Amino acid sequence: MKGSRILIVDDNRSVLNALELLLQPLCKEVVMTTNPNQIPSLLRGTHFDAILLDMNFSAGINTGNEGMYWLKRILEHDPNHSVIMITAYGDVELAVRAVKEGAVDFVLKPWDNSKLITTVNAAIQLQDSREEVKSLKEKEQNLKAAMKREPTVIIGESPRFKRVLELVAKVAKTDANVLITGENGTGKEVIARELHRQSLRHNEVMVSVDMGSLSETLFESELFGHVKGAFTDAKEDRVGKFEVAKGGTLFMDEIANLSLPLQAKLLAALQNREIVKVGSNKKIPIDIRLVCATNSDLNVLVREGQFREDLLYRINTIQVEIPPLRERVEDIPLLANFFLGIYSAKYNNPGLKFDHEVMEQMKRYAWPGNVRELQHAVEKAVILSEGDTLTQHNFIFPDNTRVDSPVRTLEEMERQMIESTIREHEGNVSAAADQLGITRQTLYNKIKKYRL
Repeated sequence: MKGSRILIVDDNRSVLNALELLLQPLCKEVVMTTNPNQIPSLLRGTHFDAILLDMNFSAGINTGNEGMYWLKRILEHDPNHSVIMITAYGDVELAVRAVKEGAVDFVLKPWDNSKLITTVNAAIQLQDSREEVKSLKEKEQNLKAAMKREPTVIIGESPRFKRVLELVAKVAKTDANVLITGENGTGKEVIARELHRQSLRHNEVMVSVDMGSLSETLFESELFGHVKGAFTDAKEDRVGKFEVAKGGTLFMDEIANLSLPLQAKLLAALQNREIVKVGSNKKIPIDIRLVCATNSDLNVLVREGQFREDLLYRINTIQVEIPPLRERVEDIPLLANFFLGIYSAKYNNPGLKFDHEVMEQMKRYAWPGNVRELQHAVEKAVILSEGDTLTQHNFIFPDNTRVDSPVRTLEEMERQMIESTIREHEGNVSAAADQLGITRQTLYNKIKKYRL
């Protein structure tokens, strides 16, 4: 019972005082009211581990209808609430009816102190068990979704990519927080899943959250969860991602897109190793292995005041930098043939192969969208193929993004490519980003970098 909050609703002040004297030393807080009309506002503002509810509130009326009414209202707010009915000795039948309607137990006036404490303690444990079951159901849904996802396949034999895999294998067995960096399309989530697969938490779920898609209003609800009635659309309790990932891995993608206020809330949860659901004040301990990913340079964002330095230190115990595809040219044939096998089977076009010339072109091309762009290019080529060989006619390689184009460095090549694409789309950043295969935020970062 230690750390629990108890709500007692009874119109008899002497009953309230007696229960307070008995339970207060054993609990964190005992809230009392003689007015049942306060129940809805009390439930909205506080999480209670058990509720003791009188059966009758009007003088001379012993039907129990008032108690039954408020029992129903409480369970409508949250069916997991543990409600103990308080009733007189002659109203046992009413109390039994209340149990059938959803109360967990009842106590008779006058009560035996030790029995009442046992009853309250059992009600608290029951509510904890119900909440744990709800959390497990959420976790089961995530596991089913993960099972439906295509299995992760790691493709790469280049020296730089092998060093990445060696680092992953070394770090995976620890609980150290990992920051995965790299351009869009390099496979940051694939590496995150490989970290989880090799970790000591691999038997638990890995939960992924796209931080860039979370609005200011949904952030806390999504990550920490909420209780029913916490806000207008909170029609039922919700378990947050931190709880769902209990014992497993929480993967936060696009971590750089969080606003400073949300960064502060995330930092507090990570530092305290506990969360509080929206609409509740119950602290819930968290047990997760944190993996974050970004395509931005967080050190630059820290210097510019756009990212908290203390949060960066918290998430960046180990950094794994994934090289862009243009820096692991040896892997292009392996990846291309892997995707060819997948899509030739998917689109019922077996026996397809690349001719030598197009494979050489693929190795010379810069692939600004990295592995994702290569995957989409191969899929498109398979769909549009007419023979049994894929040639240069099945692919589009813009001249200004060829590695062998007349520019002196990769940075100059990238700058030229971005500049011409933005000009082509008459300054429409969204359209330019789509063509380049990167996000708008990444394009904005590069525009700033090259002062375009």
